[in-house]
Amino acid sequence: MAEMMFSDAVRDALAEEMRRDRTVWCLGEDLTTAGGSTSASQYDGLVEEFGAKRVVNTPISENTIMGAAVGAAVAGTRPVADLRSCDFGMCAADELVNQAAKIRYMFGGQARVPLVVRQAIGVRRGLAAQHCQSNEAWWVHVPGLVVITPATAADGKGLLKAAIRCDDPVVFMEHKELWGAKGEVPSGDHVVPIGKASVLRKGKDLTMVAWSKMALDAKAAADELAKSGIDVEVIDLRTVWPWDKEAVFASVRKTGRVLIPQEAVQTGGFGAELAATIAEELHDVLKAPVKRLGAPRTPMPYAKPLEDMVRITPAHVAAAAKAMMGKA
Repeated sequence: MAEMMFSDAVRDALAEEMRRDRTVWCLGEDLTTAGGSTSASQYDGLVEEFGAKRVVNTPISENTIMGAAVGAAVAGTRPVADLRSCDFGMCAADELVNQAAKIRYMFGGQARVPLVVRQAIGVRRGLAAQHCQSNEAWWVHVPGLVVITPATAADGKGLLKAAIRCDDPVVFMEHKELWGAKGEVPSGDHVVPIGKASVLRKGKDLTMVAWSKMALDAKAAADELAKSGIDVEVIDLRTVWPWDKEAVFASVRKTGRVLIPQEAVQTGGFGAELAATIAEELHDVLKAPVKRLGAPRTPMPYAKPLEDMVRITPAHVAAAAKAMMGKA
């Protein structure tokens, strides 16, 4: 084990996969020049090692990036296309949704698209409405796409390596506020299986199911709730599609109560899919209705006091759990 920042773990994953497989390459805007506290800083040193033909600066055009990446993937390479923020992913939606996601199906498996699309999600202080969205549910809705949402440095590395090796298009969504977070990362060829959840905390009274940074917030809320005698089990999905139904159902059968917190707008969020599936298939073991917790249907404000009113925090999660347990 070595302690490192999430961003460094992701850089290690890219470097290791590029050394392992010469068909792996990266493309995006200003990858070799921007630096700073964006995903571009994770390419520091890669261009010096692998050259400008494998770490490629592109025009400021997300649909150009995605179109080039899809074509290159079909032609036999494994591109990692960096769109920086999921908010900019909308500019590349046609190439991702109508081409990358459907090619394998439309060609009867004769062609595949081994493509990774990096999109940063989540609220970061002061970035406001156009840079703070969590739209993972949009991509989950598209057949053919894999959607990954790591919460820890270890999973950031292990899941990115798994994504690069996957033969289907993967939307890899990293929370902006996790890039600087530190955690222990296993040494060696650390690969985390796609579609397998992680139990961050064991408990018997209530199950929380979350992903990305909200999984860590749920864990923080659960630790605080333990002081009040509420024993919460926290499931980090890690991958929202496919999601680990077996792990979630096993926990729900044990606790009988489910809270699904998400940073995304609650309306139409992925939490609704989880809640509906649990309610439909485990209604006989539920001790209370499934509860969702998400942001209101409003753009993210810029002003800090307004942002604090909209953003879901561990305190909000803990309050919702107490209400479910009748201890509000």
